Amino acid sequence: MSYVTRFKKRFYFIAAGYFRFFANFSLRRWNPRIIAITGSVGKTTMLHMLEYQLGDKAHYSHGANSAFGISFDLVGTHGVSGSKLRWLWLFFLVPIKSIFYRRHGEFYVVEIDGERPHETEFLAKWLRPEVTLWISLGRSHAVQFERQVENGEFRDIDRAITHEFAMLPQYTKKQIYIDGDIYLMTKALEKIKLHHNIKAKVVECYKSDLSGYVITPTSTDYIVGDTTFHFSSPQPRALAIQLVMLKKLCGYLRIKPKTDFSGMPLPPGRSSYFEGKNGLTLIDSSYNAHLISVKSILEMAAQMKSRNLWLVIGDMIEQGKIEGEQHERLAQAIIEAEPARVILVGRRTKKYTYPILKKKKVKAVALDNVKEALKYIEENTTGEEVLVFKGSQYLEWLVEKLLKNPEDAAKLARREPVYVKRREKRGLK
Repeated sequence: MSYVTRFKKRFYFIAAGYFRFFANFSLRRWNPRIIAITGSVGKTTMLHMLEYQLGDKAHYSHGANSAFGISFDLVGTHGVSGSKLRWLWLFFLVPIKSIFYRRHGEFYVVEIDGERPHETEFLAKWLRPEVTLWISLGRSHAVQFERQVENGEFRDIDRAITHEFAMLPQYTKKQIYIDGDIYLMTKALEKIKLHHNIKAKVVECYKSDLSGYVITPTSTDYIVGDTTFHFSSPQPRALAIQLVMLKKLCGYLRIKPKTDFSGMPLPPGRSSYFEGKNGLTLIDSSYNAHLISVKSILEMAAQMKSRNLWLVIGDMIEQGKIEGEQHERLAQAIIEAEPARVILVGRRTKKYTYPILKKKKVKAVALDNVKEALKYIEENTTGEEVLVFKGSQYLEWLVEKLLKNPEDAAKLARREPVYVKRREKRGLK
């Protein structure tokens, strides 16, 4: 690691500590009941479900899930999305706003990403939530944790990431909800109980509580115990664990859970249904991608049982040294989904995934970029296809170009100016 990289990592927490110091005045003035959501995938969807459930009883950390973002959110501002000079402005603005600014609502529902080592601990020691929902565990941002493995701190990436997320339950006051089917998650909680004097109750939730799952390209129904949850969009079976947690959390909060989510605005790029040009059906789940999230979408696609299912899969980024292994495993997940056709976009899927699909005689093409993918779709579709999008490589631009109604572009991921500029630099307008 270069001296510059080391300095940046140290400076990150020095600067974050500066903003946390002042934002804490606003937090203590408000003094909400804090519900923290963490995990590798599904955090933002859970945040939206809780917002639909709690409404104006809470404030929600939309777009703020890091050490910096949460501090800015608590004083009613946002981070840097344009000029870097804004950092200087924030350096003076945050202390001033912390003197008088106060959020409102009984609850603060906050998403915590755990993108880098020690960031979750940094936030957990500060926020000390009443409730933590640890909803998933996978190799998100794996490249950030490689050095911890190389230094011998952890046996592998999975344990390094588990340790990071486990910091939040360690500092939780009353209720900790986890996926009881995930071995590393349950072992982490056992270790915390053994070595730390935590008084919070651990509530294990299980996917086996799901007794029914019915999906179409335009709707999903989940049956959890005696409760049926309805969505007006296709959603993966894996969402069941969040619904189980939601139901149990509502019991703890002594409120009746809402079950009809057809009116809930979906977070962009998470299994949204759109009408496409010339009769195409578009399922946009392009927001992020690592193996656990891609597999859940592929399983969802397979459940729809469409004879004309096309998968548009971009690279899984931030996987570091394990990217080859992860993209090879991706190939097997694609095979199990039994699509009519697969469009791979990016150098990683082309290098690692495509050769396996070709060997298994899966009808697939490997393309370098989304412009090539758009041309291929326009030249080869009949209008009867269901296209499911997942992965990086600017797939949100591809979805935009295939929309029947151009105004639907506002519902896609990465609409902020910084992302528009990035696409424009790539010639994607």
